[in-house]
Amino acid sequence: MSEYKEKYQQWLDSPAIDEKTKEELRAIAGDEKEIEERFYQDLEFGTGGLRGIIAAGTNRMNVYTVRRATQGLINYLLLKDPQAKEKGIAIAYDSRHMSDVFARETAAVANGNGVKAYVFESLRPTPELSFAIRTLGCKSGVVITASHNPSKYNGYKAYWDDGCQVPPPMDSEIIDEVDKVDLFDGVTVMPREEAEKKGLYIEIGAEMDDLFLKQVKSMVIDKEGVKQHGKDLKIVYTPLHGTGRMPVMRALTESGFTQVYLVPSQAEPDGDFPTAPYPNPEDPAVFKPAIELADRENADILIATDPDADRMGVMVKTQEGYRHFTGNMTGVLLLSYILEARKKTGTLPEDGFVVKTIVSTEMARAIADHYGVECKEVLTGFKFIGQKILESEQTGKGQYLFGFEESFGYLCGTYARDKDSVSAALLISEMAAIYKAKGMTLVDALEELYKQYGYYKETLVSMTFEGLEGVAKIRSIMDEMRQNPKESYGGLKVLEVKDYSKGIDGLPKSNVLRFTLEKNSWFCVRPSGTEPKVKFYFGVKGSTAEEAQRMVETLQRDVTE
Repeated sequence: MSEYKEKYQQWLDSPAIDEKTKEELRAIAGDEKEIEERFYQDLEFGTGGLRGIIAAGTNRMNVYTVRRATQGLINYLLLKDPQAKEKGIAIAYDSRHMSDVFARETAAVANGNGVKAYVFESLRPTPELSFAIRTLGCKSGVVITASHNPSKYNGYKAYWDDGCQVPPPMDSEIIDEVDKVDLFDGVTVMPREEAEKKGLYIEIGAEMDDLFLKQVKSMVIDKEGVKQHGKDLKIVYTPLHGTGRMPVMRALTESGFTQVYLVPSQAEPDGDFPTAPYPNPEDPAVFKPAIELADRENADILIATDPDADRMGVMVKTQEGYRHFTGNMTGVLLLSYILEARKKTGTLPEDGFVVKTIVSTEMARAIADHYGVECKEVLTGFKFIGQKILESEQTGKGQYLFGFEESFGYLCGTYARDKDSVSAALLISEMAAIYKAKGMTLVDALEELYKQYGYYKETLVSMTFEGLEGVAKIRSIMDEMRQNPKESYGGLKVLEVKDYSKGIDGLPKSNVLRFTLEKNSWFCVRPSGTEPKVKFYFGVKGSTAEEAQRMVETLQRDVTE
């Protein structure tokens, strides 16, 4: 009998597995492919932790895989820190199916091992979890979310005491501990009632919200300008059925933005995401209900946050309708605005630095150079940006000013160590209000930057390959690019190929290839750490918008075909 069939049978036979789960498994008894998909491997930690389809099986998100992952994490904590039991872990969750259940199961395992669990009373954004870990002095944290994936997914992001997601090699060390845990009898749980009596299950909520929002609101740069002009900006906001509604609405209205319109059809938390099957602000389609409301209210900007409210997307009013900004566009606007404001107020430190990922726009480097600020580069995954903040704090060298990744993640302050859509929404609104007072839109502001630094243009192509066959296909694509690179792509000569799997530039090893081309152009290829996709990132610089568009289209076509 094959290994996956043995695992399937073990689940059916084990007294540790509940009857409802067994019924679900019996229902697929004749479906060889489905059994294989569910049991051929254990869910793995990627750049975003554990993520998978909600269903029974070792390769799925369910009560048993969540408990096992937590037991491994707790074992690791107790190995690393004798005080971990007292320090405890913080736990948050989003609006997805089973999120509240998985959060309680995580707490039950922590409590079963004598570790305190600080659990949010109801759904909260990921950046608030990052903030809570450091505020409470916890050893670790977990947020139950699958970010912007479709509704059939859920996930489990593990954090360390610095408020960052666990970085390498810690992630693989935790996996080693998880692998040692027997799913059926290696997990210890404690019922909530007993844990509360022992002071191990502690509910948190409103007090943490206030502390978090105080930090977020302190990110406003031109407080006088916002006070004066915030009331004149019309904002339409959608939380896309997720966790952003409370913190984003509070941050905006309490900072002086009085004309904020919430999209009614997307305001309530809903794990089905009925109006946005792929609830990702990177996709302009999710803005459809927001655009309808914006048209009625004549809004200046539209803001969307993903279900766990760590990513933020923006649309801006133009004469042709509302224009969707890429993460790179928003990133360079925020970067330039922050550095210019710091320069004007004399608060730009000599040792200031900004951070971008290797797949984000090179325009960020040009802006940083202009202000005499160091631009550090890290692998994809916001935890690596968080690590640079920690590094500067530990060494006393360098002051963090801003970090972003092209996938709609931004962080201005150091109160959180993960991307934060709440402060990003506030800063983009501040910027829009200040520019509106000058008779400009964010589109105008972006055009000014292009005129100053050159027309940078980036695109992303994702190819999805699901299941076991998909894993092999993605591997073969990476092998082909690695072993047989061409001398030029899109008519642009290859100047350098960086293979990050070899651990270069002082960065951890990662399955990423980056091709530096002539004329300030480049492209990157990597498998997604959280989805069955291979991603191609492209960047060029032209002397006009049209030239940049032509260049990027030619490059993209040549590489992906």
